[in-house]
Amino acid sequence: MKIVIPDDYQDAVRSLACFSNVAAHEVTVYRDTVTGIDALAQRFAQADCLVLIRERTRITAELLERLPHLKLIAQTGRTGGHIDLDACTRRGVVVTSGKGSPYPPAELTWALILAALRHVPLEDRRMREGRWQTTLGTGLKGRTLGIYGYGSIGALVARAGIAFGMRVLALGREVSAQRARAEGFEVASGKAQLFGESDVLSLHLKLSPETRGIVTAGDLASMKPTALFVNTSRDGLVQKGALAAALRAGRPGSAAVDVYDIEPVPRDHPLLAMDNVVCTPHLGYVVRDNYELYFGQAFEQINAFAAGQAVNAVNPEALGRK
Repeated sequence: MKIVIPDDYQDAVRSLACFSNVAAHEVTVYRDTVTGIDALAQRFAQADCLVLIRERTRITAELLERLPHLKLIAQTGRTGGHIDLDACTRRGVVVTSGKGSPYPPAELTWALILAALRHVPLEDRRMREGRWQTTLGTGLKGRTLGIYGYGSIGALVARAGIAFGMRVLALGREVSAQRARAEGFEVASGKAQLFGESDVLSLHLKLSPETRGIVTAGDLASMKPTALFVNTSRDGLVQKGALAAALRAGRPGSAAVDVYDIEPVPRDHPLLAMDNVVCTPHLGYVVRDNYELYFGQAFEQINAFAAGQAVNAVNPEALGRK
């Protein structure tokens, strides 16, 4: 099979141990990102299979019409709104999916929290400029950690908060709220309590039509002027433009962000110009162990498909339509 892997920014895929699993196939890897239909169609024109790294490339009905050879999309991680699944099914393109580990994004969440509260990036930059101790950091003990979305990642972040001596306040759907209570955590009565009382508020919701824009300008304005807002989940959970405006208004006082509306982020993104924001380029899942897990699953699915089987197909009804 002719396999195309787009958006491998670090040229990491060819260094993975699991890459040998597709040695029998013809594999093309692209390190840069292109977004235009013409450019994507040209790159994918001969592909039998695409391996997508999370949501970095959108697969639309218009693009699919220009990919006559495409039979399989192996999605690393879960599928999302970046793939037009109905269009794939109509054209007989099978989409398979996998899952990653919750530990890397939970670890990055805490890296961002600590970096932001202790001003690590700012102090590092100033020290290289010849300056010494220019800020006062904020400690964690006795402060409130808000967890919005108590899934597998949110639960890991919450448990680490206990280790730092924090009060943990969780909010989520009833099932996740029950799980948080069962693990001994306090559950907020609603968004007003969660946003109003949190010294650190971390988002861990899945993006869906129901959760898009669930964090409003009013929610952010209700936060303490000393509070830190953390988003390692999805940019779309926050109303467009609301976070930058809230930070300029002083509530919350700071933010740590790993996800954006456009990725890779343009250099003029407003958050990049703010000293009270720590920004990372969507690193939550980007560790070698997780890549081995993601791509190991995807390559197994490709080999199974080549042998006449569809493993973890999201749209099995597409089988045989090509």
